[in-house]
Amino acid sequence: MEKVCIMGAGSWGTALALLLSDKGYDVHLYMRNASQIKEINETGKNAKYLGDIPIPKSINLSNNIKECVENSKAVIFAVSSQSTRSAMESVKSFIEKNTIAVNVSKGLEKNTNLRISQISKEILPQNPFVVLSGPSHAEEVAVKMPTTVVCASEDIISAQYIQDMFSNEYFRVYTNPDVIGVELGGALKNIIAFGTGIIDGLGYGDNTKAGIMTRGIAEITRLGVAMGASISTFAGLSGIGDLIVTCTSMHSRNRRAGILIGQGKTLEQTLDEISMVVEGITSTQVAYSLSKEYNIDMPITTEIYNVLYNDKKVEDSLNSLMTRTTKHESEETLYIKLDK
Repeated sequence: MEKVCIMGAGSWGTALALLLSDKGYDVHLYMRNASQIKEINETGKNAKYLGDIPIPKSINLSNNIKECVENSKAVIFAVSSQSTRSAMESVKSFIEKNTIAVNVSKGLEKNTNLRISQISKEILPQNPFVVLSGPSHAEEVAVKMPTTVVCASEDIISAQYIQDMFSNEYFRVYTNPDVIGVELGGALKNIIAFGTGIIDGLGYGDNTKAGIMTRGIAEITRLGVAMGASISTFAGLSGIGDLIVTCTSMHSRNRRAGILIGQGKTLEQTLDEISMVVEGITSTQVAYSLSKEYNIDMPITTEIYNVLYNDKKVEDSLNSLMTRTTKHESEETLYIKLDK
């Protein structure tokens, strides 16, 4: 029985622990708080993150990093993007050379503007890196609803290993060599989902949301290609696929947070109400910085940045988007193809 370590027992880490345990892996689920371990042991549930879904005894719960990491075939980082650096630092003394580091969070590191793969190369340079991403709500995976995702790595053997590790009758995994595109698609769609939530909060309808989503994937693609990603990745599971699921579901914290902002709540009130990490808020800051660095036009991201960090009214931001200089829809794609 192969051992797998999952760092982080939030909704996604716990859902993946359930999946891998079902497949017969020796799953060690690391959580910092002994109180969380005690609660799960006593109730058989991780109530804060996955409600009434039962957690089987076959999943080993621990707050001992060494115990969880040693001899694991893969260490899966299921913490927030802002916590991944410290999580990787915490395992580097115990992780073996060829153990695969798998990231399942969807964000970019604040201040450094780094993708998680870049952080992994800094801290765990001897470990193959795989990112697992795509349209996948933990709440649905945990109850075995059919789900399709993608894993990307510069090392095809590692990508295929993780593909086989996770794939089953309700969780289908594709591979992709485009690490940059898969990471950016997963991180940047949270910004657009936040914007879609604002539209809902304002009381606008499907026409408005469809426009935000479609123009959103256009600006995500512009930045991604400028940073070295493949344009085709953004038409796949980690691009349009993840964008659709995050923009349309109430499982999405980013969309729910946007709804509250659209209804007039402050950022502080919104975060208090959601009470979990909202990756899109930090990603907006990073994406705005990257758009300046790469000189890429990202009007939706810019307006959401202005709402979050410059106190611009949401109605004024929407008006700014609607009254921009008119242009050809295919302009960006034409330029991208010419540049390539």
